[in-house]
Amino acid sequence: MNEFADVVSVGQYLAHRLVELGGPHVFGLPGDFNLTLLDEMLTVDGIDWVGNTNELNAAYAADAYARTTRGVAALVTTYGVGELSAINGIAGSFAEDVPVVQITGMPTTAARNSGALSHHTLVDGDYDHFFRAYREVTVAGAILRPADASREIDRVLRAALDESKPVYLGIPMDIAAAPVSSAPLRRPLRATPSDPVAVDDLRTALGEALAGLDAVTILAGPRIHRRRAEHLLEAIAGHDGVRVATQASAKSMLPETHPASIGVYMGQMTPSPATRTAVDEAPVVILAGTVLSDVLTGFYSMGFDLEASVELGITSARVGAVTFHDVRLEDSLTVLEEIVAGSPRPVSAPIEARWPYRVSAASTGPEPLTQHDLWAIVQEWLPTRSIAIADAGTAMYGALELQMPAGTDLLASPIWSSIGYTLPATLGTSLASDRRSILFIGDGAAQLTAQELSTILHRGLTPIIVLINNDGYTIERVIQSPRAVYQDITRWNWAALPGALAPDVPVLTAEVSTPAELQEALEAAARATDRAVLIEAHLHPDDAPPLLAKLGAIAGGKAS
Repeated sequence: MNEFADVVSVGQYLAHRLVELGGPHVFGLPGDFNLTLLDEMLTVDGIDWVGNTNELNAAYAADAYARTTRGVAALVTTYGVGELSAINGIAGSFAEDVPVVQITGMPTTAARNSGALSHHTLVDGDYDHFFRAYREVTVAGAILRPADASREIDRVLRAALDESKPVYLGIPMDIAAAPVSSAPLRRPLRATPSDPVAVDDLRTALGEALAGLDAVTILAGPRIHRRRAEHLLEAIAGHDGVRVATQASAKSMLPETHPASIGVYMGQMTPSPATRTAVDEAPVVILAGTVLSDVLTGFYSMGFDLEASVELGITSARVGAVTFHDVRLEDSLTVLEEIVAGSPRPVSAPIEARWPYRVSAASTGPEPLTQHDLWAIVQEWLPTRSIAIADAGTAMYGALELQMPAGTDLLASPIWSSIGYTLPATLGTSLASDRRSILFIGDGAAQLTAQELSTILHRGLTPIIVLINNDGYTIERVIQSPRAVYQDITRWNWAALPGALAPDVPVLTAEVSTPAELQEALEAAARATDRAVLIEAHLHPDDAPPLLAKLGAIAGGKAS
């Protein structure tokens, strides 16, 4: 059992809870309203301050950190200017079910109560503008008071655990150092358990729905990952007669070499026709942790019967028209595994997903590098036990058609799709895991958040970054107006960037424009385990991976 002083400060209390919940790295920037809070938090053993270059990047890094550790993650900003900079990242965490704790250092309680016209405010005496704004992108929040600060911290953090969503804590300067009892810290926080009666009712209904089916077809979504329940999915997939397709945001959650895996499903954008047929023609599809958003469903083109489906969500389950409330996803998956194990089915005929880059057909000559060459070479090279990260745009749509090797996950953000997310996200994954991070990002996206590379380098982290330089926003060119002036970006000297951001840190850089050069650079990157690597790959602005080209055709009304 942890030992605590009888009395701790509010900042120390919060820091202890973050360490307990798997969030010892705290991201953010200092500001006059959060300095006392930071001083208090940093007295707690285990807390590691990660100073970022801006608050948006801190939010992105915290998001990826929480996804990778599967605990919570925290960032600390100052009031107003800092928290508003971070709100885009927090909104993305809300959309993608990531438990990030936004902590704002606020002006004193006296200033708030008197309506003093302070800097970083809208000078109208109202100090709750931004708290109200955060209500739109968080599931719980509080501005702390001395009387119930520790109780409110626990309530808000527990909401993050229950809902797998971001939360907000506003801590006035005078409250950060206020004393509170440490007694509640002796009882760990836990998510609210399922209602056992509802679980039993679900068991009966689910058993009836699956009775007589020759095969159980599951479409697995990202919420399984958010609930740390991949092991349950793999246990279900281990039984005969089970087929598992995954959404793009859950790619490789079940190892893609698993016999039950039938690939990624995206409605009319599904890469493999066999995968689409298997899901769309199933009499009952089990939607396990799915999000039926536009891109993930091929713009709502799923062909299965949604009303007849089974839906297993984070806090409820549905079988046909009946919803079972207060059933957590991990418990509904456990029930599903029990039912599948207790009702043997014949071995399903194998369904081979199409992996267009599975056998490399990349050119090795001196001709210009193409998107096909890039991803075919990456498919053959991609290491096991790594974290592949793909930014929204060309990188994501290329990576979705790779077959991930054993122990390699793909981190992408296809729901929020905020370009530039992945470079700070690479900071988060690199701190959260000893697996090497491999980032694929376009030049346009990288320009939004490139300064966070300095944090990555100064902390001695060693990701491999493949920067796809196609002179602008190829994803937007594919969708509409490819020659429009707004599709272009200013050109950077990418090879010089690491030296400018971290002049004393050794970095391996390479600039490639042919398949042979890319192969050589990736092989060198794999060997350079002691340093970060930046490979700039030049591609034609109009060249796009097949899946992205299909998206463009759909957006232009040319596909169905």
